[in-house]
Amino acid sequence: MKKFATVLIAAGLAASATACSPSNQLSNAETCERVQVVLSSPANAAGKTGMNMLANQIRPIHAVASDDLKEPLAAILEYTDEQAKETPDEARLAELTPGYQEASNTFSSVCQ
Repeated sequence: MKKFATVLIAAGLAASATACSPSNQLSNAETCERVQVVLSSPANAAGKTGMNMLANQIRPIHAVASDDLKEPLAAILEYTDEQAKETPDEARLAELTPGYQEASNTFSSVCQ
């Protein structure tokens, strides 16, 4: 029983050390793949709830995204966060729309 407890403690320490290690930055292809998986979900297109789900699924990808796609993901997050609000600010959405469209174009060109 003592050996079993020791093994469990060692496994727990190893798991916690792994959780604290810095995550690796993704390549363009890996970032594209992850974003495309998120975008392929039909639930992410259904109104404010869908926008909220989309933003929440993109946040962890943004944290490790490639340098080329980090800024476009930030623009998408800003737009989806505003769009998901109970009462989105139309002026703010109009301000964010060009960045959102540019981000979409960037994804289209990088993620062919």
